[in-house]
Amino acid sequence: MGAEILLAPHQTGGCRSRSPRAMGAIDPALWERRREDPAAIEAEFRGPKGRGWLMRWLPSRAHDNGMYLIFSNGVGQDDDEVRTGNAMILDPYGEILVETGRADDDMVIADLDGEVIATSSGRRWLAARRPELYEPLCKATGKERDTRAVRFGEGEG
Repeated sequence: MGAEILLAPHQTGGCRSRSPRAMGAIDPALWERRREDPAAIEAEFRGPKGRGWLMRWLPSRAHDNGMYLIFSNGVGQDDDEVRTGNAMILDPYGEILVETGRADDDMVIADLDGEVIATSSGRRWLAARRPELYEPLCKATGKERDTRAVRFGEGEG
């Protein structure tokens, strides 16, 4: 609909899940010791439970939609989960322009070039789409479930 920037605020962190391919929980003790041993928690934030997890899907959101993506995320202890931060800005090709992996409040800033959007693969794909083919997939079935129930594998038959 003409958007050039996708804002993606999250509250993502390692969580317990029944999926063997899930993000995975970060030991809260690492967060508690972040001042004494910042390298340990920042390594965890950069690893498969933090940045590694994001790299499995975040660049494709920017690329497929042909727009800049601004990802923000809480950092630190949130109830029983440790949020991983990893704020970043990606271009319409899914390339990271700037990011942070600090185990503390931080901010990322980048200059965005609007000319890049028109040449991106995602914009070309969107221009060639055929919504009539996937319109049936967008209709409610009455079988939708609460997202937290899905996330934690509740109510599976």
